[in-house]
Amino acid sequence: MRFDRLLQDGLVSSAGARADKVALIAEDGTATFAELLAGSTAVAAALQDEGLRPGDRVVVFMENSLACATAVFGILLAGGVFVMVNAQTKEDRLGYIIDDSGARILLSEGPISRIALDACAAAEVAPKLVVARAPNDVASRGSSFLRMVESEGEPRASGATPSDLAALLYTSGSTGTPKGVMLTHESLVFVTASIADYLRLGADDRILNVLPMSFGYGLSQLLLTAHLGATLLLERSFAYPAQTLRTLELNEATVLPGIPTIFATLASFVGASEKIYPSITRVTNAAAALPPALHAPLRELFPNALIFRMYGQTECIRVCYLEPELIDRKPTSVGRAIPGTEAFVLEDDGRPAAAGTVGTLYVRGPHVMRGYWNDPEQTEGMISSSDANGEYVLCTRDLFTTDEEGDLYFVSRTDEIIKTRGEKVSPIQVENVLFGLPGVKEAAVVGVPDENLGEAIRAYVVLEEGSNLDEAEVVRACREQLEAFAVPHEVRFVDDLPKTPSGKVRRKSLLA
Repeated sequence: MRFDRLLQDGLVSSAGARADKVALIAEDGTATFAELLAGSTAVAAALQDEGLRPGDRVVVFMENSLACATAVFGILLAGGVFVMVNAQTKEDRLGYIIDDSGARILLSEGPISRIALDACAAAEVAPKLVVARAPNDVASRGSSFLRMVESEGEPRASGATPSDLAALLYTSGSTGTPKGVMLTHESLVFVTASIADYLRLGADDRILNVLPMSFGYGLSQLLLTAHLGATLLLERSFAYPAQTLRTLELNEATVLPGIPTIFATLASFVGASEKIYPSITRVTNAAAALPPALHAPLRELFPNALIFRMYGQTECIRVCYLEPELIDRKPTSVGRAIPGTEAFVLEDDGRPAAAGTVGTLYVRGPHVMRGYWNDPEQTEGMISSSDANGEYVLCTRDLFTTDEEGDLYFVSRTDEIIKTRGEKVSPIQVENVLFGLPGVKEAAVVGVPDENLGEAIRAYVVLEEGSNLDEAEVVRACREQLEAFAVPHEVRFVDDLPKTPSGKVRRKSLLA
């Protein structure tokens, strides 16, 4: 499957077909497709006036907003490569990304532009800082103001081709050092169309996004909106769940993408209120494994929704999904490869793993990254080959099994497997049991060094308000449902779990 379009062509096409339809509703404004394209075109012209050349990298250091969406498409229309950075990123990490990407321009907005200003000043080659809604103290230090609509110039043709880079998405992975995932126009156009296909989405959908657009899963909601001609309801975050649910209800959202920490919070609303949200027809989960215990409360809140269990990596955005009709029969599976791609499990010697045998997951297709920016050594370890069709094969370094029908099951990140008593234990296996206990809101399991066991299993548990669950009850439930070697040796009750800006639990922070 090949796509000869550029990533911005989805917006151009939707603006032509649905000019007056609302494309995006955010805290900082609402835009029709015609307005979103006009704003993006103005940004493109402004960027070219600032000296942007085809292929130049532009850092986008913004919160979820209309301005951020306009910046992304403006960079593409100008022929640049957008480099998304989470708005919670600190100065030193932002500075590293600036230097590593060789960004010529950095786009920011509002108060966080103070961090951007300091990071730019400390960079080896300082990029131009362009700020929307600049605070006075930032504007006075010489940054330019990004005119989202006022610019009357027309941008020059980008000259981009589908094989050119469209985005660098930085991810820490297992090393902790940010790595720039290189994604082309072709790969992002392809994966966006594939996701729209299997989620059965259309132009009438209204996607509610609380995930940061610096995160591949959050970015894909913006790209889906432009591709489909749908509407994006863009929240800055999930910091205020009740407000998010009001936005959902007021705008009759039909699609709710999320991660387990978000869905665990929503599950706590069940029982406290009889409120339901019938407009939602799709609930999607990626980034971390969805505990089956959350299926029931999600169905209570969203009685008309199909629940899609999915798995993906920044290195290809999305790998596989489970048909929602199979969720009761295969409650822990993440299904099969997305349309137009292949996913398969190999043993260490390169042979296909038999059903039930743990191996490493590999992915083949046009959605696979072209490598890590400025890091051929890491690239060699992840991109195992390029087949006869020119498609790349990605080694995910994640452990999976399959069932007799070929459906995939996530076991663990390679570096998260717990080795105890000579046995290998997947944290997910234990966490699924913990999530099934009444009163458990969140849980995470890690292995800690132990002189006799190799690693001892430690569980961290966040309880729902009012729960009196104790360690003995947790251990007893685990003994009833797990092998003896997989039962936690210690249970720690905590107020919250350390998380990444995208909401994933930081297991290594728990160990530290």
